[in-house]
Amino acid sequence: MRALIPLCISLALMGCQQESPPEPPAMDSTETTQSNTSADSSMASNEQKLLVPRARMDIYASVPLTADIGHLNEQQRQMLELLIEASAIMDDLFWQQAYGPRDAFLAEINNQDVRRFADINYGPWDRLDGDKAFLSGFSEKPLGARFYPEDMSKEEFEAWNEPNKRGLYSVVRRNTDGQLHLHNYSEEYAEELKAAADLLRQAAELAVDPEFANYLRLRADAFLSDEYQASDLAWMDMKKNPIELVIGPIETYEDQLYGYRAAFESYVLIKDLAWSERLARFAAYLPDLQRGIPVEDAYKQETPGSDADLNAYDVIYYAGHSNAGSKTIAINLPNDEEVQLQKGTRRLQLKNAMRAKFDKILMPISDVLIAPNQRKHITFDAFFANTMFHEVAHGLGIKNTINGQGTVRESLKEHASPLEEGKADILGLYMVQQLRAKGEITEGELMDNYVTFLAGIFRSVRFGASSAHGRANMVRFNYFAEQGAFSRDPESGTYRVNVAEFEKAVEGLSNLILTLQGNGDYQGVGDLLNTKGIITEQLQADLNRLADADIPVDIVFKQGADVAGL
Repeated sequence: MRALIPLCISLALMGCQQESPPEPPAMDSTETTQSNTSADSSMASNEQKLLVPRARMDIYASVPLTADIGHLNEQQRQMLELLIEASAIMDDLFWQQAYGPRDAFLAEINNQDVRRFADINYGPWDRLDGDKAFLSGFSEKPLGARFYPEDMSKEEFEAWNEPNKRGLYSVVRRNTDGQLHLHNYSEEYAEELKAAADLLRQAAELAVDPEFANYLRLRADAFLSDEYQASDLAWMDMKKNPIELVIGPIETYEDQLYGYRAAFESYVLIKDLAWSERLARFAAYLPDLQRGIPVEDAYKQETPGSDADLNAYDVIYYAGHSNAGSKTIAINLPNDEEVQLQKGTRRLQLKNAMRAKFDKILMPISDVLIAPNQRKHITFDAFFANTMFHEVAHGLGIKNTINGQGTVRESLKEHASPLEEGKADILGLYMVQQLRAKGEITEGELMDNYVTFLAGIFRSVRFGASSAHGRANMVRFNYFAEQGAFSRDPESGTYRVNVAEFEKAVEGLSNLILTLQGNGDYQGVGDLLNTKGIITEQLQADLNRLADADIPVDIVFKQGADVAGL
């Protein structure tokens, strides 16, 4: 990473936490009236109490989202305001998918700290503590959120003779006679999506870059048709636009019942053209790296697209799924397997969000849990490289099963997301190993990546079992522990990397994950997650030490047109 690493002194990280509470004080609140099935049945009483300590409300460090917009002209600034307006609609749509109407729910919470915590979590369930309810009067969060009827069983869904029931862009509802039926997003959210489409078309008229304008118009069309592939392809063709927008129903993490349905989100970004130019060359190594991944040839027969690129951005607005609970610091899109095989993916590194997480979370964690004589290996350069190649590694491996079971995502259902995140983490480290061996990364040393990777596990495992990233890190921690990849000093309670065992664990876990994916082995992945996707008693005790040290779990943003300087 000759050109990359000297520039890496400006990004950062994320985190999560679990705390066991003493008896909490009561919170003044009354039952909110809901019009949706999930919220109605979740609410059990008119009197709510806070079920966690007040200190839980402070696990997020507040960070302003700012970026250098001095180079943008007045027309571009006007466009940014329109994009933020459209993003706010995505935020409202995600509330509807995750819980129900936002304003009525929040209005009933009198304490501003609790109301803020509920807003961060998009409902009464703590996303960084296994989706446990933090207010009394609520049952467990439905695994299918509001994508499915809450009273629908898996057996009923599997027996349902509906060819499009696994669609990304539809919700399952009951008709008047109680039978399941589909509503496309364009029908279910017609008013909101029409408003968002109008804003994107207005923004397209102000866009300086013609390819960006084309993407905005195609994305607006997709809102009304539920056909997103054309806009995904157009998004892949954008290379020089100084302003970036990622918007729409994208990730399927919120659907923890099946992992089929996409949740609404948005990012409004300012591209750092100089950084992006320096990062772009690494995508060209994907086909060669694919050939070398440690698995049998049948599991690496696909060739990743070489038209993929890497770009660096500052974010000025997060909305919807991307803003719920732990905050994303890098993006790898689109998710459409056909687009990936045809054109690859784009990897967006979010500089200002990364910077905040590294400074406020990863470094303090290292001071508590990493052996003193290995702390020198915790570097931002290594953190940035590990994060970047995590996103690049999503393009490695296999998208379609080798035994005719369809795509990996379809065959693994709700297990697909945590396993894919685990694959990207471990193959990202494999890429770092290979590129250092080729002399393409020369700054620092490989040990920096290893120790920073270990510290990153402690950061991400705090996201809890309801997060795909958190679950993936639990699996990796326990697998690495079994392989002796690290050791714990019982006196100081600190961890150190054992290099030889660490490298064997990287190879072994890579092979295991890629084989499970290629086989579409739903049962095998379930067994892996159930046996290793857990927080052991010792690990929980060490995570509690991070809480005792008041280390934030994650960040929350002060954002908007005014904060961005528009």
